[in-house]
Amino acid sequence: MGEWERVFRQHQPLPPHPQRGRARPSPRSAAFRCVLKYLHGAALAQGAEYQLRLSLFDATYHHFFGRTWRSGWQAAHAAPPRSSRATFSETVYFHTSLNHPGIVAVVEVVVKAKKGDEGSQHLSCGFGIIPLFRGGSEATDPATEDRALKLYHGTPQALLHPHFQDPAEKNKYLMVMEKSHLQYALKHHQPLETIFHLLPENLLVSGLQTVPGLLPACGDTSDCFQKPRLMKAVTCYLEQLSVRLYPSLEEFEEELLDFLNSDRLLQANAVPDGDEVAIRERRLHVGVHNGLRFVRVPQVAVLVPETEVVPGGCRGVSGSRARDAGQALVLRSRIHLNEMVPHPAFRVCFQLEYVLCSAGRAGGKAVPGSARGEAADMRSVRWAVWSPDPGTGDTEVVLPLRGGARRGPCQALVYRTPASSRSSRQGKHVESGTVQFHVSTDSEEHLVTAAEILCKDRDESEQPPTPSLRVPAPRRVSASPRGPGLSVSQLMASPRGKDQTPLQDGGITHLEADLGSPDTEPGASDQLRALPFAPLQVPMAAVGLQAGRDAQGSVEGPWPRTIFLTFQFYRFPPVTTPRLQLVIPEGGSVTGLAVPAQLLVRVNEDGTLGTRPPGLQLKYMVDPAFLRPGEQRWFLRYLAEHSLQIDVWDGDSLLHVGSAAVKLEPLLRQGQAAVRTYHELEVATTEYEPEGLVLGREALWHGALRPLGVRVALRGRLHLCLANVGHPCKEISGQLPSHSRSVPAPDSTVTIPAGSWRSLNAGGGGRTVRARRLVDVDSELEAALRSRRPEGWPKQRAWDLQVINSYRDHIKGESIYQMLSQAITATRTVHAVLGTAEFFEFALKNPYSIQHTVTIEVDHPELSVILDPREWRHFKELTKSVTPVEEEMFHLRDDLKPQVYLRPSETVHIPFKYQTFSADPAVTAAQGPSGLGTSAKTDTPSLGKSGTGRTKLIQVSFQVSGGKPIALLRVKVEPQPHVVDQTFRFYHPELTFLKKTIRLPPWHTLPGTPVGVPGGQPEMFVRCSDPDIICETKALGPGEPQDIFLKVAGGPSPQIKKFFVAIYTDAWLAAPVQIWQFYLHSLQRLDVTCTAGQLTRLSLLLRGTAAPRRVRAFTSHPQELEVDPKGAFLLPANGIQDLYIGVRPRRAGSKFIYLNLVDVEYHQLVSSWLLCLSCRQPLISKAFEISLPAGGGRGCNKRITYTNPYPSPRLYFLCTNRPDLLQFKEDSFEVAGGEVYTIGLRFAPSQAVGEEEILIHINDHEDKNEETFCVKVLYQ
Repeated sequence: MGEWERVFRQHQPLPPHPQRGRARPSPRSAAFRCVLKYLHGAALAQGAEYQLRLSLFDATYHHFFGRTWRSGWQAAHAAPPRSSRATFSETVYFHTSLNHPGIVAVVEVVVKAKKGDEGSQHLSCGFGIIPLFRGGSEATDPATEDRALKLYHGTPQALLHPHFQDPAEKNKYLMVMEKSHLQYALKHHQPLETIFHLLPENLLVSGLQTVPGLLPACGDTSDCFQKPRLMKAVTCYLEQLSVRLYPSLEEFEEELLDFLNSDRLLQANAVPDGDEVAIRERRLHVGVHNGLRFVRVPQVAVLVPETEVVPGGCRGVSGSRARDAGQALVLRSRIHLNEMVPHPAFRVCFQLEYVLCSAGRAGGKAVPGSARGEAADMRSVRWAVWSPDPGTGDTEVVLPLRGGARRGPCQALVYRTPASSRSSRQGKHVESGTVQFHVSTDSEEHLVTAAEILCKDRDESEQPPTPSLRVPAPRRVSASPRGPGLSVSQLMASPRGKDQTPLQDGGITHLEADLGSPDTEPGASDQLRALPFAPLQVPMAAVGLQAGRDAQGSVEGPWPRTIFLTFQFYRFPPVTTPRLQLVIPEGGSVTGLAVPAQLLVRVNEDGTLGTRPPGLQLKYMVDPAFLRPGEQRWFLRYLAEHSLQIDVWDGDSLLHVGSAAVKLEPLLRQGQAAVRTYHELEVATTEYEPEGLVLGREALWHGALRPLGVRVALRGRLHLCLANVGHPCKEISGQLPSHSRSVPAPDSTVTIPAGSWRSLNAGGGGRTVRARRLVDVDSELEAALRSRRPEGWPKQRAWDLQVINSYRDHIKGESIYQMLSQAITATRTVHAVLGTAEFFEFALKNPYSIQHTVTIEVDHPELSVILDPREWRHFKELTKSVTPVEEEMFHLRDDLKPQVYLRPSETVHIPFKYQTFSADPAVTAAQGPSGLGTSAKTDTPSLGKSGTGRTKLIQVSFQVSGGKPIALLRVKVEPQPHVVDQTFRFYHPELTFLKKTIRLPPWHTLPGTPVGVPGGQPEMFVRCSDPDIICETKALGPGEPQDIFLKVAGGPSPQIKKFFVAIYTDAWLAAPVQIWQFYLHSLQRLDVTCTAGQLTRLSLLLRGTAAPRRVRAFTSHPQELEVDPKGAFLLPANGIQDLYIGVRPRRAGSKFIYLNLVDVEYHQLVSSWLLCLSCRQPLISKAFEISLPAGGGRGCNKRITYTNPYPSPRLYFLCTNRPDLLQFKEDSFEVAGGEVYTIGLRFAPSQAVGEEEILIHINDHEDKNEETFCVKVLYQ
């Protein structure tokens, strides 16, 4: 038996109760250290040997779980007064994520008693209960070191009695052992968290035990868990992996499907119905196991038959070779394992799994997305383990597969074919199979392989194929030609509207980012050679838009005719696309889509459709030549962790349609030449009430509680194609750029100003210098020499020499000062990003032989000297600087200028911090309607051409007494664009204050945590880019949510105010964890009080601009707001004109309606209004109730009567709050005085079962409400 088998069999814990598995797991596990010191009591017999057994127990479900730990046998000795004591002093470690007060530890006391002449037997003489968690999910307070645990008579099996109650004090059947207790200590053990990946949950281990992957204890202690040390891991690669099943792949799968189909019919107690079980895909789980658990979650790779890798590869082969060819499942890419440890208990585990589904008469063939709507069934068929031999290097490995009733590391039942179904020749192979692969540990080999693949496939990936909205036809699923595949079952499990990766080239591209290891600073070995970083071309193509409606009917009016998009990708400038018209493709709606999809076609400046192909494509070039040192990691982390938020606008009305977000993680190529993904994004809009609480995007995810006053409506779906195409890059020669944070002091060598000498390379390799004329380097002197010569000067040359001599005397002092200043000036370049502190140190040296007090003067407020040593030490830890930190080094003068005392020839490091919170105007160009233009550029943006703003120069002077400078520092600031993590848009009345409270998303809190329990979230700090905006955050108490408070002054309509808020988790504001972007749209406010179903007429005053404009009014709810004139009209220059509006709300309550006045020729926003409706419910005079069948149909016709209460004839108009469910036979009718009129109603069918209240408004000739009927419709 090998070491892995021994550890695996001896440490199999019992799982927790199944009900615990259904509950949401805790975000982190709690680590404990329990010291069992001694057993003391009068009931102990002197000389007898005792043992302690520790187990975990779930008092809620009366269930023991984990694995019982046993101590050594200890004899009891006499202890005063009249008692005995057995000393153990053993330490037990464990961790659990079942944070519940019902989870306890049970200690059992066992005595070794003699059993006649046959030997001894173990008897239980008592037990105790150690609570682990208090009320809620908080662990027991570990403040008290030693505790006395009272013991009960009997065995722990009493806890399984159905009358047992929790807590134990309530049980009248438990008897306490008088004058006996167990002394113990229980507390948290944070160092154990570093080995959670090696130690399973709920497994109790002693400090004297060893865990594979841990180094032995060092020093005097023998406890390796007190300060655990991990063994060094090695990296290995598995390539050319293939799996063979016997007698053949086809026969194995046929028999597997036959048994599964028979089992399905047997469980359903049915006869053969024609449906068969089909194979959807074949997956291989590969992970590293240390005998106790998987060190990391196993990787999942999709295997494909060998015949699908090389189509037609078996043609022309005859005889036995034809039978053997193509009978293997292969993986095209390599598997990277970086968690292997040279320990005999570490094994690489393989598990072969089949994903099955019901596919009609598919005959067991693999089926594609046609079966996506059905649940997948996963079956494990084989598994294997492999122990690498240390120091073997590259080798070929062939392993036998295992199956049947044998416990494996994946804890799953494994398929085994009955031997009776095969012949004797096949019986010995039917339960087995082989997995074969090539293993290597040379990383350089794989770098070359990846580069060769990149050059091989670059021609194919240069132009990504144009995406199509056509639903792919059913075909066989095969693996992607690049890398392991993402399983179809994982795609089906993703919620609708999330990122989806459809089939391409008959396969699925597996995209995953390795973010397990944190970024580290490059060491000495990393500075020898810079690895090439291939430029990335990221094309984004918006293909089409699919309209949709919210389930509650909150979306009003028709779908926009034209749209445009705004977004910002990474640090590139914000993009506002040209107007795109929605066009239905030829032949009607797209096949297979429930709602018709429309293509996006560009619109020319004259309003006609463009001749380019449908869709809009944008390309971004991420060239390493323009990336700052170390920015490559930032960009990859941005792709792995961020989402791209896209705002959709109505191109005609300039109203905001909604927003969509797409995760950028699928763009990680993982060494592939190119990747491409398709997405169907939900375009949703969020409406806030004026003083409502706003939550971050994370808090509005599925399953989170939505705040009151916030309503999210689905407007449609945007079809988007993203691709990442790599290009070859020249290898960077030389060393990596320097990351030094120290600015050295300049030397004392005086340099000649540029332009005074001209250098030439001599033919013999020497260097000659040619002097240049003064008039060639000084324009002022040239102008003086050209001036008119006065009378009395006979010669021109004498005049020129006199002018030159006078000019030299005039500029001599200034030239000497400039040359001396240049000799003591050092330059530092800072790439400034909004909110991020740039830290560096300046080496200041006292050049004199006497001491001096140096005053530091900085001419810009954004550059400051770090005076607090704690802040200085914080930035040095972040930047890994090795220079010393001196306490109380600075002294502040009365004018708050820092001073530092220098001894003769002493050198000190002055810490500086540059940090700006003002957004650069060149970087923060406004998005939205104000930036709309048809001349938007769609060329490929690049980081080197992104318009990073003007360079700023800051002068720092170090002066001694008398104002004499001993050193000068010139800081060159180059502003850089920043990344936007989240965008908020608010619409608010003009010239008023916007007050908002934005709740930060929870950090480490668990849903359902009681109020007042600390959640472990860090303290938050915020800063705003606009100093006139009040922005602050407050910690309301432990466990309470944190909110950001904003108070913003709005401008005149239609101004859009843009600002940023940086969120920090450290008190020194080193780098923001997130940057939020805010847009405040100022609108003219109009308060309207009205009645539901009744028309309220108002008028708005329009003021003309400096030039006449052809304008048109657009509204966000055209079914509830009417405008007159409806079409385009001429607004005179500097004139005044009335715009008449009519408001007829459908529902009672508060509501916002937006009204835009747009120049239809230049597509500019002229003015905008915010209509705040306060609508009351009309008086209901009659109520009806009817029942209608649900599930479609032809609808139903009904009639109701209305009596004219007036003596004269009257004209009445009909309207309803649900025109989608109720239609009138006639929208108006006239009835004589006192007579009865029958109103014909037609109710539309409903697909859902439920109850709807429909109001029927009867209005007079002025559209004033006369009566309102309520019809309650029950759809059954």
